[in-house]
Amino acid sequence: MFTGLIESEGIITRAERQSGGMRIEVYAPEFGRDMAIGDSIAVDGVCLTVVKFIRGAFLTDVSAESLERSTLAGLQQGSKVNLERALRLSDRLGGHLVTGHVDGIGTLELRQPAGKFTVYQFGAPPEVMAYVVEKGSIAVDGISLTVAKLGESGFTVAVIPQTEQSTTLKDKAIGAKVNLEADILGKYVERFVARYTGHAEETGRRGLGDLLREFTEGR
Repeated sequence: MFTGLIESEGIITRAERQSGGMRIEVYAPEFGRDMAIGDSIAVDGVCLTVVKFIRGAFLTDVSAESLERSTLAGLQQGSKVNLERALRLSDRLGGHLVTGHVDGIGTLELRQPAGKFTVYQFGAPPEVMAYVVEKGSIAVDGISLTVAKLGESGFTVAVIPQTEQSTTLKDKAIGAKVNLEADILGKYVERFVARYTGHAEETGRRGLGDLLREFTEGR
């Protein structure tokens, strides 16, 4: 589990396809000096496991599924990535709960200065937009951001200078692909509500759907 507060940028020094997946080497000498083999690291918002250390870099393996569901398949030597170590239970939760499991790939559509902030507009697939709400949280390439406005097929965020300068957002070209992870709380709410939307005689339980029907019928 992560917070979406990026700790460092890393540089890809090696990206090799192997056995359907990929092994990547990330150079980040100042990042996570207390890391150990087996630790979880979010790389552009994708949860990966450290398998080896070498000369200021760490190596990690990316599964075929992660390559298919994220932008990591496009990594090459020289690519920059956002890095975050896993959350400790004693840490402050400054961002929001991020699992490192990407829901879909979005597209950077617009970048525009707005006073001290920079407004970014992203296009997003329907399976992500289903969980996006105004003033809610979303992870973009592992960065915890607050949704400023919703559109039919995307959303905008206002990024503060510190976040922009300490992450890869500033380097993204218009049209670049990004990893998107919606807030996990919305997914749980949808799951629990869906279980209780049937009639009590059909499901064997008197749930939220029944209570809502009783409320509307009694008005």
